[in-house]
Amino acid sequence: MSTIGRKFMQVWTGFGTRYLPFADAATPELPLSRLLRLSLFQISVGMAVTLLVGTLNRVMIVELGVPATIVAVMVALPLLFAPFRALIGHKSDNHYSALGWRRVPYIWKGTLLQFGGFAMMPFALLVLSGGGNSGSLPPWVGQAGAAIAFLLVGAGMHTVQTVGLALATDLAVPEARPKVVGLMYVMLLVGTIVSAFIFGWVLADFTPAKLIQVIQGAALTTMLLNVVALWKQESRNPRRGATPVESDPGFMDSWRHFVDNGDQVVRRLLTIGLGTAAFTMEDVLLEPYGGQILGLTVGDTTKLTATLALGGLFGFGLASKVLSRGMDPFRMACIGALVGIPAFFFVIIAAPMNSPFVFATGVALIGFGGGLFGHGTLTATMNLAPSNQAGLALGAWGAVQATAAGLAMAAGGILRDVVQALVTSHPWTHWISIPATGYVFVYIIELALLLGTVAAMLPLIGRSPRRVPA
Repeated sequence: MSTIGRKFMQVWTGFGTRYLPFADAATPELPLSRLLRLSLFQISVGMAVTLLVGTLNRVMIVELGVPATIVAVMVALPLLFAPFRALIGHKSDNHYSALGWRRVPYIWKGTLLQFGGFAMMPFALLVLSGGGNSGSLPPWVGQAGAAIAFLLVGAGMHTVQTVGLALATDLAVPEARPKVVGLMYVMLLVGTIVSAFIFGWVLADFTPAKLIQVIQGAALTTMLLNVVALWKQESRNPRRGATPVESDPGFMDSWRHFVDNGDQVVRRLLTIGLGTAAFTMEDVLLEPYGGQILGLTVGDTTKLTATLALGGLFGFGLASKVLSRGMDPFRMACIGALVGIPAFFFVIIAAPMNSPFVFATGVALIGFGGGLFGHGTLTATMNLAPSNQAGLALGAWGAVQATAAGLAMAAGGILRDVVQALVTSHPWTHWISIPATGYVFVYIIELALLLGTVAAMLPLIGRSPRRVPA
């Protein structure tokens, strides 16, 4: 390399370490270039989430004319795989390969599942909508094809993210893990936001051909990103040959050992579930609340997603800096839950005040508190995971989080409709029959869940984050 080129690289590396978010997560064992390359799997997961929950949700209902009930079922199908994340993590902890890898084969399998689901999805959706000659086929053909495609993508997403985070835990030294967690989730947000803009731009003038190109482009991008992310990340261990060691426990034995290791695992998982539900129950209600109650335009309510994401990004950044200085991650998560209390209070009082600014402030604080909570619980999980059970521990964290989020979002929408119908039809509650009643009821439940989260987490505060010996 020339002298000018060497100086340029030094300047660029210094700039990146100084200004890029979480760039100081790099260590001599895990340099920034390798860490950024590893985090590419999170971009592929973020892209898949955006495509399933955002872009296809709207395209299937509006452009393809698929009934909303079928769309809701299809979008929810990937969550069926979430409870298996603990099993996936356990399998990657104890995987035997002639090549001597544990994590890489499972990330590769998840990538193939995600690629396969995306490859068949556009054609399944066109059959589901009855377009072209597919109108002569029985309805179950399109429904079955779309269901298989969504299940494959969901299985791939959960596998890639669970084992990818376990691999990051293996590679990062304990002192750097808070910042590694922050970087991984920044890349998830980057994948979500950038892909949303790209999908929206390409599908501005919708045609079935463009839908096929977008989804198959997502399949190819997933494959490329994950292959680059995996390249030379996990070192081969020849001792992990193709013949299993008889002393390696099965899943149930590993789970019992994990739960009974004296670190209050059940309480930790309970707080993760409660806190996640508290921060996600309003996800499907914020934009309708802004439009119906505060009279915001579609453009204004769309900006709420960015506001929520920016709040979460700021929360991750602050948590990474503070946790890297030795703060207890459970205390950080508890602070995040406490931040959520005034956040939902602002959202509630925005209606009587008719103040979009107060509402936006509450939304930003929800994202900020959720960022602190998510970062704290994930860092604690990484630090307290037994050295030979990192995959199982992170899989349990992901399974509880994803399942709680899915159930909470569904419950939020159902509770809002049921409560609003009850207060409108019953003569005793007619006096509180205003459009905001159903929304406010859900927000009050979230306040109660946050208080329950704090109460459940208090006994965990003060436990030093550490690596538990095998």
